[in-house]
Amino acid sequence: MAAANPDPDADLMLRVKCGDRAAFTELVEKWRNPVIGFACRTLPDPDEAEDLAQATFVQLWRTAARYEPSARFSTFLFTIARNLCLNEIRRRTRHPADSLDAPAGEDDAPSHRIEDRQRSSADADLVRSELFEKVEEALRDLPEKQRTALVLCREGELSYEEIAVVLGTSLQATKSLIHRARETLKGRLKPYLGSGEWSRQEAPRASGGSPPPRS
Repeated sequence: MAAANPDPDADLMLRVKCGDRAAFTELVEKWRNPVIGFACRTLPDPDEAEDLAQATFVQLWRTAARYEPSARFSTFLFTIARNLCLNEIRRRTRHPADSLDAPAGEDDAPSHRIEDRQRSSADADLVRSELFEKVEEALRDLPEKQRTALVLCREGELSYEEIAVVLGTSLQATKSLIHRARETLKGRLKPYLGSGEWSRQEAPRASGGSPPPRS
């Protein structure tokens, strides 16, 4: 009996490569929230995260013909997302008054307007909290590679080896980036972590610990 493919998403992407829109829909449904979460912590304007995620999946559809399963699908996906984020940051530096327009409908890509399902009432309360804002502020202030490495570890659940591929760095450099990012966050958040006001559940996530299982 043949062993199951350890990366079923790669199988889905190979079906997308053959023009299977149902497989594309399945990938969008599974990965949209992690991509939105990544974009929220990468762009200077979190309000554009949804459009960036939309652009990521449009680009995924465009590049499907060139896809080869040499790495996990998530590595391929977050490489696209990171490149689009960097391009957007560079564009905003040149044209700060512009905003990102979602390229819906281009290249006959299937239309999937991404809904941010994280905006539940509980999340809204958390977003409004001062502590959550402090964490987000600390993340935004990290150097780009440190922030990206930490967010991919937390939001994308990528291994250090996979993060190294996305960043184009060595494994040792990736480990160092994540370690420095965690130490910087611990230093920034120490007054809150030591005050007793922070819930014990949030502390490890703020410092880059393992996220809860994705539903």
